Amino acid sequence: MRILAAMSGGVDSAVAAARAVDAGHDVVGVHLALSRAGGTLRTGSRGCCTIEDALDARRAADLLGIPFYVWDFSERFRDDVIADFVSEYQAGRTPNPCMRCNEKIKFAALLERAIELGFDAVCTGHYATLIPTDGGLELHRAADNAKDQSYVLGVLTAEQLAHTYFPLGTTPSKAVVRAEAEERGLSVAQKPDSHDICFIPDGDTRGWLAEKVGTATGEIVDRTGSVVGSHEGAHAFTVGQRRGLKLGVPAPDGKPRFVLEVRPVSNTVVVGPKEALATREISGDRFSWAGAAPVDSEFDCEVQIRAHAEPEAARAFVSPEGVRVVPEQPLNGVAPGQTAVLYVGTRVLGQFTIDRTVSAVPVDA
Repeated sequence: MRILAAMSGGVDSAVAAARAVDAGHDVVGVHLALSRAGGTLRTGSRGCCTIEDALDARRAADLLGIPFYVWDFSERFRDDVIADFVSEYQAGRTPNPCMRCNEKIKFAALLERAIELGFDAVCTGHYATLIPTDGGLELHRAADNAKDQSYVLGVLTAEQLAHTYFPLGTTPSKAVVRAEAEERGLSVAQKPDSHDICFIPDGDTRGWLAEKVGTATGEIVDRTGSVVGSHEGAHAFTVGQRRGLKLGVPAPDGKPRFVLEVRPVSNTVVVGPKEALATREISGDRFSWAGAAPVDSEFDCEVQIRAHAEPEAARAFVSPEGVRVVPEQPLNGVAPGQTAVLYVGTRVLGQFTIDRTVSAVPVDA
């Protein structure tokens, strides 16, 4: 196949490209410039898409003997990922920019251009596996559960899966990938993995959002509506948050309180006991299927609401209006805007953006 290898400058994408070459494919490397004012250097594991990353990717491509290009996707990234991140927080939701980047950039904008240029597939260093079936390809978890990235790939459609290539999916551990990189002489063999949000490399999401949307004083209330504190912008809070509330009125039982809800229209933050974070039902109308859609409108599955959360047994209900999921045990700290990915065993069925939640604890409990 003609393969376009997305090379971030990290060890995973470098080894993935190397394996594509070893498999006999015609491989071309590409690094995505996602910021026109990208930082020159990384700070340990913080940040990505820097000039240093581009140079690391180029060195890896040179070692592999494959053509290499840098493509400017900064405008698409700004419009589809960063702007979405800001607007979601302004709407009182908790977005996942990695999901949006996979959905809008790596497997939409990049894949579209790759197909236009005659490539058969885009190769990445994600840890996930594709299994052929009579109905097409199925997306499954990686062999190494600790590195499994199928959750952030849950937004991919059947058409996109047909043009993807994940060489690392069956690798037993990240240590094997690093050892292979050393053997191949790749300079990124021991390069730290990236963490945090790539466009907020210092990790100060609250400060970054304040610069983008400004501050506006509002009230912090308990579940009964009583005012217990104030804040300088509801966008700075997310469901499940405990730190930084600075409440002026202690809880009657003296226990810590957590953010239960963010109401952007009234610029109000609702807090309450930890028990009230338990969620007995989630639903959303923005959904997609990773491969063939489920045959039944109701089915048993597992639901995962964060990249590294444990999947929870649940019952799903699908209708033209959206997807509703009722877990066997209440989920903890679910926030609108998060992505719920549905699994059956290791297989990814699909995903939806959580729009509505139902608390397992009544207000007067």
